[in-house]
Amino acid sequence: MSVQSVSKVNNFTFLLTGFPGLEQEYPWLSIPFSCIYAMVLSGNCLVLHVIRTEPSLHQPMFYFLAMLALTDLCMGLSTVHTVLGILWGLSQEIGLDACIAQTFFVHGLSCMESGVLLAMAFDRFTAICNPLRYTSILTNTRIINMGVAIVGRSFLFITAPIVRLKFFHYCRPHILSHSFCLHQDLLRLACSDIRFNSFYALALVICTLFLDSVLILISYVLILHSVMTIASREERFKSLQTCVSHICAVLVFYIPIIGLTMVHRFGKHLSPVVHVLMGNIYILFPPLMNPIIYSVKTQQIRSRFQRWFTKQN
Repeated sequence: MSVQSVSKVNNFTFLLTGFPGLEQEYPWLSIPFSCIYAMVLSGNCLVLHVIRTEPSLHQPMFYFLAMLALTDLCMGLSTVHTVLGILWGLSQEIGLDACIAQTFFVHGLSCMESGVLLAMAFDRFTAICNPLRYTSILTNTRIINMGVAIVGRSFLFITAPIVRLKFFHYCRPHILSHSFCLHQDLLRLACSDIRFNSFYALALVICTLFLDSVLILISYVLILHSVMTIASREERFKSLQTCVSHICAVLVFYIPIIGLTMVHRFGKHLSPVVHVLMGNIYILFPPLMNPIIYSVKTQQIRSRFQRWFTKQN
């Protein structure tokens, strides 16, 4: 980014980073990114539509899947305008208020997805380890309460540090390192006292993403222990088969987060393109892959799609 272009940015405007050095290729890069966003939005909408219209899918496992699809859909909607806006040459600037709002939704939805994956792990644990009480434990009321708790935890706890971003003084060049806004990116540009935000964000990550991952791991240790007590090898395989989709969704969510964290922490010498690419993978990979995973690995959804295509043909 040239000094001249940076000087045009006032105190309430930031410049988003596309793919440094590849500006001439933006028209071509916009094609795959547009296709990816179209698949994210259409794929998650399709999953939501199938669950809503198919009576046989009105059960706890698919209610949690609907929460996951809705979270992924909102994640795509929260970043599509800045990512494609850069690649289409519409705008590379974003106002402070819009940037803070996007930060709120990106981090809130990320925390929400982690919470939904934990709830899905509890669903699988209950279904395999306590099948006779499955429907009495996961009632509609309890599922609604879990959903409200996930949303509340995700957005209420991040409000304080996000609101403080509005009152910081940003004296460093207003160039963000991604094509969307992140909390740690704005802190890097601030000259105010950011200690509260830094420590609060670290504590929040430990109490949400890290704790959720530990609880998910514990649930699968208990599931594996329960499955090993089943005498029939075929029944053991059938029980574990119901967990494959969820395990894939967990890996698809946590691996990009770990990768982005490692790049931010140890990859300061890497090309800026690597940072931007990892940021886009973190934002787009889970919403893109989750509908594919559940469409392929979940028999009820797969059979519904097959019936649709059969009718159309």
